[in-house]
Amino acid sequence: MKKMILLAVMLTLVAFVSGAMAQVKPAPAKPATTAAPAPAKPEAPAKIEKFSGTIDNVDAMGKAIVVKGKVKKEEKMMTFSADDKTKITKGKASLSFADLKKDMHVKVEYKKDGDKMTAVSIQASAPKAAPKKKEEPKK
Repeated sequence: MKKMILLAVMLTLVAFVSGAMAQVKPAPAKPATTAAPAPAKPEAPAKIEKFSGTIDNVDAMGKAIVVKGKVKKEEKMMTFSADDKTKITKGKASLSFADLKKDMHVKVEYKKDGDKMTAVSIQASAPKAAPKKKEEPKK
């Protein structure tokens, strides 16, 4: 009887040991390397587009301007945000964002990022004078 009990204990022990060894152990984590990750693919530079018209509204707090102009004979209003990189000029003189006023004629070069349009440069100019009518000579 002792042999039977010993045989049963041994079989049970073998079953438990083989079951424990059969479990899959997780692979050890790879050691962190100091090599930099592969650089991301550079994005294509945003296309610079142009729009011109007159300033309809200036938002000094949000640093944005609303410009009214024509696109393909259709009246259109577009909002442009300005940042620290935006170059603002009038002729050869540099201006600050605070110098932009309603009804100034501007040419805006901007980059489109989704729905947001960020001005790269704003060129302000004096409004164009109305052409003078020629007086007919009196007879």
